Order: sequence, then C-alpha cells, then structure tokens
Amino acid sequence: MTEYTPPTITVRIQPEEQVVTMPRVKTVLQLLKKLEIRPGTALVARNGELLTPDREVLPNDELLVRKVTSSG
Repeated sequence: MTEYTPPTITVRIQPEEQVVTMPRVKTVLQLLKKLEIRPGTALVARNGELLTPDREVLPNDELLVRKVTSSG
C-alpha cells in the first residue's frame, strides 16, 4: 500500500531569490499569510499571470511572490 503524500507548491520569493517548497494552501491570501507577507505588499504570479488574493492555488503550482515597496 502506498503512502499518501499531500500536494505541495513551489514558491520563488523575490527580491531575495529564495525558493520554498511547502504544503499546498487553498488561496493566494492564505499563501501570503503563511509566508508572513502582508497582502498589498507583494505581487503573486503563476505562469506570468498576476493572481488576486482570492485566486485558488493549485496542487504542484509554481508561484512567484515579488515583494514591492512604495516610496512616497
């Protein structure tokens, strides 16, 4: 009998160029919370498409999280 392995996602965090493999979360908002990044301070993309916080994270996704700052 094979053991169940939960799906994971791979996240590249910029500008640090850190790559993290973690258990799948359901939404982009949950991902940001898990990474301790405040929504609105980072852009999240999958295959070049920007994702809003309510978008679903798919099993085995490869996501880019780009931290952004605003200078006023």
